[in-house]
Amino acid sequence: MNSQYDTNNVFAKILRGEIPCNKVYEDAETIAFMDIMPQSDGHTLVVPKEAAVNLFDLSEAGAEAAIRTTQRVARAVRQAFNPDGLSIGQFNGAAAGQTVPHVHFHIVPRYSDQTLRGHARDMQNPDLLKAHAERVIAALREQAA
Repeated sequence: MNSQYDTNNVFAKILRGEIPCNKVYEDAETIAFMDIMPQSDGHTLVVPKEAAVNLFDLSEAGAEAAIRTTQRVARAVRQAFNPDGLSIGQFNGAAAGQTVPHVHFHIVPRYSDQTLRGHARDMQNPDLLKAHAERVIAALREQAA
């Protein structure tokens, strides 16, 4: 664990079950849930359970697990939302756009005829987020079958 890691950041609280999320996937090393301030419908976050501020603090095993989960969840988001493309991003430091000091990956559906909403700007309707999560969960179940 990095000495600069804040154990009270919002993702650490989600990992401990202190704050709810619209979870779509979880395994021993990662969790994936809907971004509450999505840039696009279906915007999903993948968060390693390892306490790491950024990619540079994440262990190799943690990075491997995060990429595996990001690929799996991105396939489900693509199936559930049928976007024209997907942006997959990871920000390191506030100057790069990181708003939560816990390493995480963004899966953002992209549509040719729609501009993205601002990053970390507007809260989405909770019922809509739940419905979007259910779509991704259904796609993950189909993939596993």
